[in-house]
Amino acid sequence: MEDKETIVKNYVNAYNNFDVNGMMADMDQSIVFENVADGKVNMALNGLDEFKAQAGQWKNLFSSRQQTIKGFTHTNEQTEIEIAYHAILAIDLPNGMKKGDELNLRGRSIFKFSGDKIVGITDIS
Repeated sequence: MEDKETIVKNYVNAYNNFDVNGMMADMDQSIVFENVADGKVNMALNGLDEFKAQAGQWKNLFSSRQQTIKGFTHTNEQTEIEIAYHAILAIDLPNGMKKGDELNLRGRSIFKFSGDKIVGITDIS
């Protein structure tokens, strides 16, 4: 479990530092990423290339962002983290949010593993 926590911490640290290559360092080529909001999947990415392309776009949305891990739960081949999320928008969004607006959310992320590689990430808010 300690190895999985290290991998997840490395991913979150890379995310916080806008380091896309660092985020992908422990991912399998067939990574599946899903974002779930209000109980519905609003984004699904399949494979490292799709993840890298989207992650490169995401980093331009924020002038700063910080995921803080509040706890770990381990089961078989997955690790779930509870997170507090804080970000400041770098651009205006179509939903009316403006550059400089702050986001403060709580959620969780589920990391699925095959050996020492991340094969799935589900972000839930």
